[in-house]
Amino acid sequence: MATALAPKVEVLNGVRKAAILTVVLGEHVSGELFKHLNEEEIELIAREVALLGPVPAATATDVLEEFHQMWKAAEYVTKGGVEYASKLLVKSLGPELAKRVLDRVVKTFESSMAFTGLEKADPQQLSKFIQSEHPQTIALILAHLKPGPAAQLMQSLPEDLRVEVVTRMANLEEISPEVISRISSVIEQRLKSLGASTHESYGGVRAVAELLNRIDRSVSQPVLEAIESQTPDLAVSIRHLMFVFDDLLHVDDNALREIVQRADKKVLTVALKGTSEDIRNRFFQNMSKRAVDMIREEIELLGAVRLREVEKAQQEVVGIARKLEEEGLLQTGAAAGEPYVT
Repeated sequence: MATALAPKVEVLNGVRKAAILTVVLGEHVSGELFKHLNEEEIELIAREVALLGPVPAATATDVLEEFHQMWKAAEYVTKGGVEYASKLLVKSLGPELAKRVLDRVVKTFESSMAFTGLEKADPQQLSKFIQSEHPQTIALILAHLKPGPAAQLMQSLPEDLRVEVVTRMANLEEISPEVISRISSVIEQRLKSLGASTHESYGGVRAVAELLNRIDRSVSQPVLEAIESQTPDLAVSIRHLMFVFDDLLHVDDNALREIVQRADKKVLTVALKGTSEDIRNRFFQNMSKRAVDMIREEIELLGAVRLREVEKAQQEVVGIARKLEEEGLLQTGAAAGEPYVT
């Protein structure tokens, strides 16, 4: 492989390089990489791959070399920081190329970390704060947040502002990582000056709900009942943030099908063994007839199952639901039970 990047590769845009890399790595490896991309990114790369003509061997080699250099640099930064990465890269690439590679990696890191502090801010405070910002700034913020927090913020905006922000998001052009980093720092400093919390929370109602979600129901239920007898309002707040297996009755079909697809079938069978007929049928409505027949048969063959084993299986399924929530594919808590108008 070449030890320096060819000038013609330098002028290729990121999507074209990704498309070339996809072709060079082959279907299997590229398929694994695509699992870590969102739908829009996959669509961009796939479209570019479709438009690719013959790729010169030298260009393919240089793109692969650049990818390898960036990957090694990112690994060094993650393991030991920028200074550590710099020393290792200088030894293998020389000072000039090492600096170029490291600069790109650091800029990528800074851009990906932008606005992460906002995800830790109190949602209500952030909602009030963001509405006073320029629509372009709001669009930039939402574009850099994870789908879950971004969706919550979008819903908090007035309808007319929501439309303008979505339009601006769709038309966002490439912005340098330095500009994104500066805007992120200014926004987070202004939030702090207004008294909004942007640090990690280690307590509160949400922490209690998360804790109760992860322990056996035989332990969590008496605790919640005791809280309810002493402070009913607090108990209601905790319940709204909790998500238990029975709440899967209220999630939409797409999310439920995704849960079924991701769940281990043996675990799902045990989980459904100890639940109501309503919830069981809710799952069966989103499964093939063959899969339903198999699980019904397995449930019959299971015989008596310890309650602890059933609760453990149900917690694993709820864990999948929580993962979908983080990915913005499902709403849990109070919002999951809200009625839909069709």
